[in-house]
Parts: sequence; structure tokens; C-alpha cells
Amino acid sequence: MQIEIVYQADDELYEAFQRLIPQLTNTNPPPTQEELVALIQEPASTLMIARSDDGQIIGALTLTVYRVPTGVRSIIEDVIVDLSVRGQGIGEALMLRAIEIAKEKGAGNITLTSNPQRVAANSLYVKLGFQKRETNAYQMKLSKQPSPR
Repeated sequence: MQIEIVYQADDELYEAFQRLIPQLTNTNPPPTQEELVALIQEPASTLMIARSDDGQIIGALTLTVYRVPTGVRSIIEDVIVDLSVRGQGIGEALMLRAIEIAKEKGAGNITLTSNPQRVAANSLYVKLGFQKRETNAYQMKLSKQPSPR
């Protein structure tokens, strides 16, 4: 297995995300080719993939590192490992590389969220040293949200 940072949105990457995203969520569609290009070109974001020994893309993770008035923060999003290869250390390898990159970029911490039903993923995060935060998580949908007056 090999962990790589993605620098180009080619057909192979597009096809991999068409296969992987439905394994992560059924509420968001897989990214378009243009969305993958925009993600890769975003300076704050790092898209990583895991490849099997035969070169197939079998996992992915996005790390975003950004500056706020109180320091440099980071967040991990959309950790996906193909169903056919789960339990083989791929998620852990992706996470460890993301932690390393966040440290290199000066992040003071890393946050992530995970659905409580993803038992194996949550166990991995705890094993790696992530701690559950006591906080309120809020979300506002913007796509159909009317403007406040």
C-alpha cells in the first residue's frame, strides 16, 4: 500500500470517487471532475489517496489546514476506505500521514467528526489519540437558505 498526495484530477481519480463516495454517504453525490480540480487547487486543502499494491485507489482523505486569529488549525474530512479492504490498516496509514502533514504546516490541533454508527472508524480515531470533545456542533444549510433580513 502507498499513500500519495494528489496533484492532478484525472479520470482514474474521478472514477475512484464515483465508487468511494457512495460507501461514505448517501446524502452527497460524488464530486464532478471540476470539483476535484477545485479541491486539488485549493491551497488550504490536501487530498490524499491510498493505493493498493496493484495501483488501485482504495482510500482517500482530505486535510485542510487554515489560519485563524488564535493559531493554525486543521480538520480531517471524508475519510474513506473501500469496503473490500477495510480492516487492513489503510485508514490508519491515511490518518498518520495527515497528522504528519498537519504538524509540518504548524497546526496546533486537528479536528474531525464521525458518525457514531461508524464504530471501526471511531475506534481508530481514539486509538490514534483523538479525544471526544464536549461541544455543540452546528450546521446551517446554505444552498436553499433564505438571506437574513
